[in-house]
Amino acid sequence: MQNSAAAVRPDRSVLWITIIAASATASLAMGIRQTYGLLLLPLATESGVAPWAFGLAVALHNLVWGLAQPVSGAMADRYGSGRVMAAGGIFYVLGCGLPALFPSNATVLIGIGLLSGIGVASAGTGLALAAVGRVAPPEKRGEYIGIASAGGSLGQAAMVPLVFGAIGWIGATGALATLAVSALLIIPIARNIEWKPTPRVGPPSAGLRGLPALARSALADRDFALLTGGFFACGFQLAFLTTHLPSHIALCGMPASIGMTALMLVGLFNIPGSWFCGWLSSRIRPENGLGWIYLARTVAIAIFAYTTPTEWGTIVFAAVMGFVWLGTVPLTSTAIARRFGVANLGALYGVCFFSHQIGGFLGAGSGALLMETVGNYNAFWPVMLVVGLLASALNWMTKSPDPRTAVA
Repeated sequence: MQNSAAAVRPDRSVLWITIIAASATASLAMGIRQTYGLLLLPLATESGVAPWAFGLAVALHNLVWGLAQPVSGAMADRYGSGRVMAAGGIFYVLGCGLPALFPSNATVLIGIGLLSGIGVASAGTGLALAAVGRVAPPEKRGEYIGIASAGGSLGQAAMVPLVFGAIGWIGATGALATLAVSALLIIPIARNIEWKPTPRVGPPSAGLRGLPALARSALADRDFALLTGGFFACGFQLAFLTTHLPSHIALCGMPASIGMTALMLVGLFNIPGSWFCGWLSSRIRPENGLGWIYLARTVAIAIFAYTTPTEWGTIVFAAVMGFVWLGTVPLTSTAIARRFGVANLGALYGVCFFSHQIGGFLGAGSGALLMETVGNYNAFWPVMLVVGLLASALNWMTKSPDPRTAVA
């Protein structure tokens, strides 16, 4: 597992084309799913889609994303990220288009839950940042991954007001159709991202056939297992907030526009936050940074949940959470690359990310269940705090790679 598989150093034009295209594709893929929380109540009013069905669809989306991420990552490692990301764009178009044309509980579950889950696994941040990591020079890898991650956050900020406006103008199904059309752009952009495997020295990537053995070997590494366990909290906390924060804000008596503003601010503040965490990952041990991120999130959630809700308090909470929202991604990617190299970075990130998405499934699904049964989210906040503190502890328990076996 510790064999080096360093990328052949490209010229700067190739590097920056990859970064820009990866940022654009990740912007679309991650920005689309960031808007799902805005659609929960409007789809119920407009088309009779039950809140439990939409909440379950988003939970299923997270689980399918987690299941598909190691597979798409292994395929990208072997055949090139661009081809897999273009296929992901097709899945995303179908996933948003199906419930837009035929809105029902079943089509939401199939489209949002299954098809768009495969779409974001194939076209989202995981493959985009793995492609950047393979073409970046080792000494700057974390920083360039952070730049791409920050660029990928632009879509999360831009798509939220777009969909909020579309809901008011053409309805929830029209907004879903807008998302489907937006996903079409992923296909041509992906052509500029590692369309063929990056030339490397060292052993080739394991590919799809070698994925089970690769996963077993990586999870046998104590520190990779701790890193993977901590990533559960990231998915648990963020999926709940993405899906249910607008509804929680509405239940607190604040206008729907505050929910939209909160999600938009998350995306905006994620831009400098992702860049900063990528920059930081080249200067400190990434696992230490992850522990502090989980602690900062948990403190912010505790203050937000147990103080009187106000519009300004919600805006400050969204800004703080946004700054540490996806900072975990460049830090986690860099931590994996330092231990195992970049030949199997997509697959190994996918293995780690599966834990993230189990958390996402439980976070979104439990919130939907609470909303359906008791009509509020009060019982969920203490669980969010415990999970966040546990993630901090797991990351701080990891040890640095042995300098004799660590890879660049």
